[in-house]
Amino acid sequence: MRVMEMSVREAKARFSAALAAAERGEPVVVTRHGKPVARIMPFVAEPTGVDWEKAARIRKELGIAPVGSDWVDDFNDPAFSRALLGLDD
Repeated sequence: MRVMEMSVREAKARFSAALAAAERGEPVVVTRHGKPVARIMPFVAEPTGVDWEKAARIRKELGIAPVGSDWVDDFNDPAFSRALLGLDD
């Protein structure tokens, strides 16, 4: 991957060129006295929300029953709760 390098003075004068490079996926390193001080990178939006496909894949790998399976009915049954807590006679 090509990296564009420019001084602070050059970055101030050619900021549009630096942004254009970042839009093309090319990082821009800004230097002061020859030493890197900043990097302008392409913006990548972070995913939001739940990745349901990934969650289903992990449940399958771990052997966990999918949501809506029989365990939900058992969990909501008072007899199951009593048995789980050892309250059965």
